[in-house]
Amino acid sequence: MGADIKKLRNRIKSVDSTLHLTKAMGLVASSKIRRATDAMNKGRAYRKAVQETVDMLTQCPEARKSPYMAVRDGGRTRMIVIAGDRGMAGGYNANVFRMAKEFPDAEIIPIGKRSVDRFGGEVLYAEKFDYQAAHALAEELCADFAAGEFDRLGVISTSYKSMMTQEAVTDWILPLEKAENAPSKSILFEPDELTILNAAVPEYVAGTILALVRESFTSEVAARRTAMDSAGKNAQEMIDSLQLTYNQARQSAITQEITEIVAGSGN
Repeated sequence: MGADIKKLRNRIKSVDSTLHLTKAMGLVASSKIRRATDAMNKGRAYRKAVQETVDMLTQCPEARKSPYMAVRDGGRTRMIVIAGDRGMAGGYNANVFRMAKEFPDAEIIPIGKRSVDRFGGEVLYAEKFDYQAAHALAEELCADFAAGEFDRLGVISTSYKSMMTQEAVTDWILPLEKAENAPSKSILFEPDELTILNAAVPEYVAGTILALVRESFTSEVAARRTAMDSAGKNAQEMIDSLQLTYNQARQSAITQEITEIVAGSGN
């Protein structure tokens, strides 16, 4: 009985240590939520503004000569996969990697420590990914696409719906498609639409990548806080259950000791 009580005591201490860890990680995630959400909203706004400009340009007949609108028959795909920098975020990383399996022949460009761990390459942390990193990557990708090094560019990221809901999604960036419902505006482009489009595409790609990284990071933080809240709740319930079992074992041991004392005194 004494051994069982000791095991229960050690088990309670272990779960209590886990509870403190989950609470700490949950607090860290909560402290990052507001800043991450602000950055995500700015990224969304910038992406939308650049997208509207590109949509207007792709409607122009002259712009269709752009190498960035070339639709090729080859299946060479480059896929940017944005995963988290850390674990303990529920199914956040697993959902991204599951979607990446749908493109087994794609050349993967990883962003996020967990994505690099899975696919290899230079570590680009999602939390620290900034405009300079996005622009450098976009310049390289645009140059390779224009040179015919690959046929399409996509991004697997996580769309932030709410604190409780995040969804892995795929966005196709290149080649550009003609926007059918873009608003028509009487704008005079100098020197011409084709030149402006070719100059704007790297900015468009950089803005899109940066916006998706920021949204993915916000989703990661939200998923981690939700996971830590759930883990903390489960740990507390386990402690309560173990504490009850421990108290019952202690009571049983005390009762047994009293019984043995009484029996001994009777002899």
